[in-house]
Amino acid sequence: MVYLVLIANILLLVTGQVLWKMAVSSIDAWSLQSAIRLVLSPLFIGGATLYVIATGLWLYVLSKLPLSVAYPSQSISYILAAIIAILVFRETVQPTQWIGMAVIIFGVYLVAK
Repeated sequence: MVYLVLIANILLLVTGQVLWKMAVSSIDAWSLQSAIRLVLSPLFIGGATLYVIATGLWLYVLSKLPLSVAYPSQSISYILAAIIAILVFRETVQPTQWIGMAVIIFGVYLVAK
């Protein structure tokens, strides 16, 4: 059960980041006015809401798993975010980045084992 909550936590964190990336993508020049518009935008508020929910789930995970297992496991969010960056934002991921992500996956496997 705790690992399902951890996965939900990771999914919420990554989705929150995606919403925030979408919210800031239209900002060309930062100013007080653009920052206020950002904070009031539905995308920003949605991302923040997901972060609040994810934090609640994270507290549950921390109560059930050692920090030395739980925290490194969140590194899976880097891989998920890279995949979403490719699919949603049409970003390019270099071969060295893929190698780094493979190392992360292997490291999470070793930590969780």
